[in-house]
Amino acid sequence: MSSSTGPAGGRPPAGALPSAGALPSAEREQRPTVGLDIGGTKTLAALLAPDGTVLAQARLGTERGPDGVVAVAARAVQGVVRQAGLDVAALDGIGVGVPGLVGYDEGTVSHAVNLGIEGAPLPLARRLGDALDVGVVVDNDLNVAALGAAHLAPGAATRPLDLAFLALGTGLAAGLVLDGVVRRGTGAAGEIGHVPVDPAGPPCPCGQRGCLELYASGTAVDRLWPATSGRPAPVELFEAAAAGDPVAVAAQATYADAVAAAVRMLVLSVDVRHVVLGGGVAQLGAPLLDAVRAALARQAEASPFLASLTMADRVLLAPGHVPVAAVGAAVLARTPRAGGS
Repeated sequence: MSSSTGPAGGRPPAGALPSAGALPSAEREQRPTVGLDIGGTKTLAALLAPDGTVLAQARLGTERGPDGVVAVAARAVQGVVRQAGLDVAALDGIGVGVPGLVGYDEGTVSHAVNLGIEGAPLPLARRLGDALDVGVVVDNDLNVAALGAAHLAPGAATRPLDLAFLALGTGLAAGLVLDGVVRRGTGAAGEIGHVPVDPAGPPCPCGQRGCLELYASGTAVDRLWPATSGRPAPVELFEAAAAGDPVAVAAQATYADAVAAAVRMLVLSVDVRHVVLGGGVAQLGAPLLDAVRAALARQAEASPFLASLTMADRVLLAPGHVPVAAVGAAVLARTPRAGGS
């Protein structure tokens, strides 16, 4: 387990969210909460103080299958609490973000293939709650990432925020926080990756053609610039573009334009104050942020309407040194659902 007694040191890069934020004073009477971000390879934990600061972090390898997922989750909670010299009984609640289909009211997860959860839904909230004797709430990993990003965003301590967390990974999707509340809909909120942008484009696994995720996801970078050195394709592409390779420069611009289109879609549909770039591609950091902001600025030059919306200024990076989704899950745990304990 790797850990720290607070956010990692160092100043975040320009355009990145700060590493921790304070909650409004009305929320400071609560006890600490723990948030978990359970992924296919790792489980991240964050202990959130009543004032909203991150007290400790932990990381464990995820074990596949229902029993393994629950066991690692329990160990992660116990470990991160122990770092702060506390006991699990001192917690106000536990929040969990997971991939797959989440029954938010029931606290269940199903069809999480990367976790080895198939067939019958796993009653994750009930099983983890029974193991630790603490209330547990479970949500989709993108939703808790959006909550975490909203918690860390500028101005979060003074007003409810409208924010989108845009995940640039194998696919493309967004978690939405509107007026400080997660927008879930019937389960498809934020699935902008499956909005067709070219009806004559290549087929998408969803059954449509020319979907946005074919152009703006991490997988899209793999197609634009196949990796040759064993490193991630986005790293190779942006390094080659920085070195002046004309083919790489063109490919980088194509990709940045596609991500800018996703940002534009989010701003024009729900007028979010911030769009936070996350996911694997966002680990590029400032070079990605600069490229996307430049693409938005170019597009605004031709449109007074777009220029008036200052979209480039709305785009931020998720901090790479803070487990944003785990922080969001800890925020979610402040209001556990009755069916999720």
